Amino acid sequence: MPSTLYLHIAVPSPLRCHFDYLPPKGANPQTLVPGIRVLVPFGRRKVVGILVGSANQSDVPQNKLRHADALLDEQALLPTELLNLLNWASEYYHAPIGEVLHSALPALLRQGKSTELTSAPCWLISDAGEEATSQTLARAPKQAALLQQLRNSDKPLQAEDFNKQHENWRAPLKSLIKRGWVIEQQQRQHLPCGDGSQQAPELTEQQQQAVESINQQLSRYACYLLDGITGSGKTEVYLNVIAEVIQQGKQALVLVPEISLTPQTVNRFRSRFKVPIAVMHSGLNDRERLLAWLAAASGEASIIIGTRSALFTPLAKPGVVIIDEEHDNSFKQQDGFRYHARDLAVLRAQRLNIPIILGTATPSLESLMNVKQQRYQKLNLDSRATGAKQASIQTIDLRHQPLNNGLSKTLIDRIGEHLSRNEQVLLFINRRGFAPTLSCHDCGWLSDCPRCDARQTFHAHAYRLRCHHCGSEQPVPPNCPECGSTALRPLGQGTERIEQTVAKLFPQFGIVRIDRDSTRRKGSMQAILDSIHNREKHILIGTQMLAKGHHFPDVTLVAILDADQGLFGADFRTSENMAQLIVQVAGRAGRAEKPGHVLVQTNHPEHPLLRTLLTKDYAAFAEQALQERQQTELPPFTSLAILRAEASDRDLPMRFLSSAYQAAQAFNTSRKVELLGPLPAPMERRAGRYRAQLLLQANSRAPLQNLLRQCLKQFDKLPDARQVRWSIDIDPADTL
Repeated sequence: MPSTLYLHIAVPSPLRCHFDYLPPKGANPQTLVPGIRVLVPFGRRKVVGILVGSANQSDVPQNKLRHADALLDEQALLPTELLNLLNWASEYYHAPIGEVLHSALPALLRQGKSTELTSAPCWLISDAGEEATSQTLARAPKQAALLQQLRNSDKPLQAEDFNKQHENWRAPLKSLIKRGWVIEQQQRQHLPCGDGSQQAPELTEQQQQAVESINQQLSRYACYLLDGITGSGKTEVYLNVIAEVIQQGKQALVLVPEISLTPQTVNRFRSRFKVPIAVMHSGLNDRERLLAWLAAASGEASIIIGTRSALFTPLAKPGVVIIDEEHDNSFKQQDGFRYHARDLAVLRAQRLNIPIILGTATPSLESLMNVKQQRYQKLNLDSRATGAKQASIQTIDLRHQPLNNGLSKTLIDRIGEHLSRNEQVLLFINRRGFAPTLSCHDCGWLSDCPRCDARQTFHAHAYRLRCHHCGSEQPVPPNCPECGSTALRPLGQGTERIEQTVAKLFPQFGIVRIDRDSTRRKGSMQAILDSIHNREKHILIGTQMLAKGHHFPDVTLVAILDADQGLFGADFRTSENMAQLIVQVAGRAGRAEKPGHVLVQTNHPEHPLLRTLLTKDYAAFAEQALQERQQTELPPFTSLAILRAEASDRDLPMRFLSSAYQAAQAFNTSRKVELLGPLPAPMERRAGRYRAQLLLQANSRAPLQNLLRQCLKQFDKLPDARQVRWSIDIDPADTL
């Protein structure tokens, strides 16, 4: 009698385990391979699970097991190498396996949809439409514009073609279809190919050496830290390596930190390679994301470009992995499955036996430590590819300067000098909105967020108060809620206020503001960048969205308006992050033949970080910071984890963490792990919930991981465990 087969299935659940099921009735055992989706009953619901394995026995009695309902795939969606990586990540980050595996799938696949994409609509002009005259549509300019675009095209157009040139085009297109001037058809979607129109420039000697070093090792794993100053041409190194990878019939996976950098990166790659390029980020709709995912999995896409989660894209013929701006904290997922994409990318490349390139002008201290330990090979690009010189950096001591809404007289004069030469100026302030808070001049009331220990930011354009931590917002009150006075005043500066001030000082020059508020609409970021490159705008004002990855050849002056914001902080990474930001922002200046200048406004010009960056460089700062981390026993010389808890009741998180502390210490017999806390979080109340945290620190990863493996099941059994929302964060990007 054949033995019973038990399926181990991961379902999207906060429980850190898989669940056992019997196979669907009549299922062919040959199709029961790890990585396929299975529809299973889970409680009173039907959910999509992922088969992670099978066995001939189960800890659950057979009469208590339920049959899976159906197999949704004939072949594994997650290949073995990716499934193994995700299993490893689940164990290392102590994240529920079901949530980890489902995070690797596009939304439509998580919903149980088929991998066979249905055809997409496309449109072409009819004979009647060809004969239509512009006079007929004189009162319908949108219809006329759509008809002209179709008339100029030699192929049917899809939605993305209209999106590039029009807004709200669907209603006028329907009118054209009703007239019989446009025909709608169905067409299978394919990834757009690049045009390969741009010729590769001649490489500098250092670029050539870097490319040759990497290309010689394309057949095996090696991790390269490409340490290149801003403007040194790191992207050109990527492109040359990718060209060789494509020549070998393999794929390249490129990760960028933020969605704002994706369009310009994609455009540059499409202009160099005449191959299908898959793009993956949160700005895509579900269908677009699935199309890109399947194209990468099948091998149709030669290049895959995306943000953090694109790391988990299946690759049919992996050839190289590239992480641009490897130092960026955006690669660390801050909720749910709290993984670090850079670290997992290195592990994935190692398991695939392919090279990985970590590119940056400001390497993370972790990567520099790996270079010192000879785990990574460092490649330097210490001169700009165009031959331009590094920008000079000076501080402006605000203690002796009158300010005009955050702008010193010295800075205003320098802005005027550069504008008079028809040059562009970039003003950086990492704070959006008009002002960080609104205050009553008469009684001192401040616009506190009702749900957070934070102020609501005043947004002048929308005339609303918004909390940037929980998202709550409200109209600006006409009177002070405390005393009824109308003397409400904005305190401090944000991008909107700087924009308003600069517009009054330099009314004859075009100004553009780049922050999350001004770039919400699809295509708005590209439109702004086009206006800068076309020299329609001379003054650029923005947050860290402007700090990295952009090439503005006519920007000759960069001003950091408030350097003090990042000089002092509770988190041990504050100075590292600020140094990286200053260097990245400064790198936007003088990237062409005109010399660049950087001005840093500060009340603390003698601060060691600023002095090191001014008199030396980032490398000197990083070496000094590593020595300090070693002396204070902080990462990368030690390993950290944070146990966080939150609840609507103020006492519950601390009570739960106190019990967790006792449980952990009972297992921590060797005392190789130090437990610090519990303490309220630096921002104790956020989104109406109170937060606390317990820090765990060890000299190496092994004792920390061993302790957590023993403790986590005990934490689930603690008296307050079900009354709080708790999580574990391994290798946290910050301790706040």
